[in-house]
Amino acid sequence: MKLITFTNKGIYCPQGKFYIDPWRPVDLAVITHGHADHARWGMKKYLCHHFTKPILYQRISPDIECQSVEYGEVINMNGVKVSLHPAGHIIGSAQIRLEYKGYVSVISGDYKVQNDGLSTPFELVKCNEFVTESTFGLPIYNWLEVPDLNKKLQNWVLRNQENEKTSVFIGYSLGKAQRIMKAVEGLGKIHVHYSIGKLNEAFETVGIDLPDYEIPDFRESVKHLQNEIVIVPPALLDSNIIKKIPNAATAICSGWMQVRGARRWRSADAGFPMSDHADWKGLLQAIKATEAEIVHVTHGQTEVFSKYLNEIGIKSDVVETLYGDDDEEVTEKETIENPEP
Repeated sequence: MKLITFTNKGIYCPQGKFYIDPWRPVDLAVITHGHADHARWGMKKYLCHHFTKPILYQRISPDIECQSVEYGEVINMNGVKVSLHPAGHIIGSAQIRLEYKGYVSVISGDYKVQNDGLSTPFELVKCNEFVTESTFGLPIYNWLEVPDLNKKLQNWVLRNQENEKTSVFIGYSLGKAQRIMKAVEGLGKIHVHYSIGKLNEAFETVGIDLPDYEIPDFRESVKHLQNEIVIVPPALLDSNIIKKIPNAATAICSGWMQVRGARRWRSADAGFPMSDHADWKGLLQAIKATEAEIVHVTHGQTEVFSKYLNEIGIKSDVVETLYGDDDEEVTEKETIENPEP
């Protein structure tokens, strides 16, 4: 049975007449999560998890037609049973489960099996067919446990404070920035860029508590940030905004920091391998547990990862999509509001 097809608009369910994370305008889009490469402008109607809805309003438009559901809630769409299940990637992130005449397809979107303390933890969903990402589908990528990674961030802040330096973290505005905030809570005042503050509101709208924070106006003097904690999006790396921060020590938070030769590593003082994607072991753990008969690998280390799956007896192929690694890029493309003059 062919429950999903891969088209020039995105992943399509012909029986249900809807798309999952389409990259071109369609009538009905089921959205896995709020990152820009999966949730795009121009759809007539969106369906997503309750926690993703305010993110779509924030990032796309408050005027879009958007229906939201709870995890596990089943909706019948032209005879296809559709339900969303936790992906553990960021808040509201969901695997999309489709069932038709006893056949089950699951589209993972982006996911991780680690519990970061903010996102609803990943839920295993058994299926006949599984669509997986492979952003970090190489054996070199193995994440620290979350408490151990958080301890490294905390120790770095404490050392900076001893040396009268301002701790400046570079992290994606949706997902990563909030994890950094939770990791360094209680070590000093937290200041976030305006673009992060706007997305923090989406978290707070759905009842997720974040540490207290302030939004500085980088067009004014920021001398008061001395020795404190600042979080900005990757687009501001090497910008005049960071140069204005007194005695700044910068740290990039990204899965790419697992490898010291990562892009632009030398432009920062430190790097922490914080990722909202599954590492090598996490990908294999999730895929094996689904017991899927066929696994489609959509973005990341696709060729290498799919080849390995076939070698260990899991039938796999590579599917070209327009999904990227936007939430891991240290050269983030998102629009930055409240810019420097």
